[in-house]
Amino acid sequence: MLKDAYPYYLANEAVFANQDLAVTNKYTGEVATRVAMAGEDVIDQAIAAAVDAQEALTAMKPHQRQDILNHCVERFKERFDELAEALCVEAGKPIKDARGEVTRLIDTFRIAAEEAVRINGEVINLEITPRANGYRGMTKKVPIGPCSFISPFNFPLNLAAHKVAPALAVGCAFVLKPASRTPLGALIIGEILAETDLPKGAFSILPCSRDGAELFTTDDRFKLLSFTGSPDVGWDLKARAGKKPVILELGGNAGCIVDADADLDDAIERIVFGAYYQSGQSCISVQRIFIHDSIYDEFKTRYVDKVSQLTMGDPFDENTFIGPMIAESEAKRLESWIQNAVSAGATLLCGGKRDGAMLEATILENAPHDSEVNAEEAFGPVTVISKFSDFDEALNKVNDSQFGLQAGVFTRDIYKAQKAWDVLDVGGVVIGDVPSWRVDNMPYGGVKESGLGREGIKYAIEDMTETRLLVIRDPQG
Repeated sequence: MLKDAYPYYLANEAVFANQDLAVTNKYTGEVATRVAMAGEDVIDQAIAAAVDAQEALTAMKPHQRQDILNHCVERFKERFDELAEALCVEAGKPIKDARGEVTRLIDTFRIAAEEAVRINGEVINLEITPRANGYRGMTKKVPIGPCSFISPFNFPLNLAAHKVAPALAVGCAFVLKPASRTPLGALIIGEILAETDLPKGAFSILPCSRDGAELFTTDDRFKLLSFTGSPDVGWDLKARAGKKPVILELGGNAGCIVDADADLDDAIERIVFGAYYQSGQSCISVQRIFIHDSIYDEFKTRYVDKVSQLTMGDPFDENTFIGPMIAESEAKRLESWIQNAVSAGATLLCGGKRDGAMLEATILENAPHDSEVNAEEAFGPVTVISKFSDFDEALNKVNDSQFGLQAGVFTRDIYKAQKAWDVLDVGGVVIGDVPSWRVDNMPYGGVKESGLGREGIKYAIEDMTETRLLVIRDPQG
């Protein structure tokens, strides 16, 4: 059961400062619990505490950081059901999806524990010219310093974990701003971190208003900003972040190609999952589907049939596949995009109806290229299907987007698979599956409007460390 109230975490300690943030049950709309919100003065204190803690964090041994991460793994396992329930309530995530995210949270911290003891440097042979005779070089990785993290509402646990876990692995103090609509998962992570012997000030987790969060972006005491969210917000933060490096995990309108030789049973099953999993509220959710014209009619008939049968309802019902969107305003936005596409010539094949924050699983056919459901990030339960006749044409259609996060290609032709990898202007190409597929140790991120940098523990560690060189001269050399 959820608690009546939750604190924020300032310098490792729970602070029940107020109950200003109401967290609603996204299915019922009722207030489920209340959370303390931090003001600018508290954020300033958290940054100062992170700066003070950094020296002690840097001095921690790798096995000590690993122990902290392993403690988290065990406690997440013990509190598995509680974490899943919190996701169900605060995010409206169907319970099966919620359990899946808790499993990924555990995986992410486990991977970070493994990486904590293999953050290595290298020996460099400097004797490449006579003037370097007798010189030896070597490098090591050192923590970049205190980090600012801003995480989104759609994966309240795992997308926070992809910032927090690598920071703990490498020894970076951090201040995390979780999404105001879904702060509970991050606060439970904070509760578990508070059980450890991390140096005081090593972490703060501070729900706050967007207006009050300016220091997360502009304060020069932070040495890195990592943001996951919308492109408009992300690029604005980058412009105001000053000298610090910025990692942006932003939006997408992922394309998926189904070629003539695809196994239709498998492709349809995977695309239904990849498009409508957690009501399509994922930046790599399948949105644009391009089907070879030789199989188009069969694919369309079977796909519409499958999607029409998806169960929509209470996230706590084990049979529910489509839960509520994060807010009624978001459901209204996407409903209007669907109506705009139909007015512009698209065919509505199924769905399209809305009840509050609940929007039916929707399929559109031949939506105009410049319609919002094609050109923008839908971030909800809608897909657009169209046909192609030539594989190169399909690749060009996927690339004809302002986004470039991930793409999926269903083909059995190895040469086409390799060409897709070469040609598609995205951060990741998934062959034989949907772009929505992700495992938590792989590099994850995009190009174009989809962002900068890569997450995935090993790759995030690269951004959270700096290379420090040592040169030793042997006068007898």
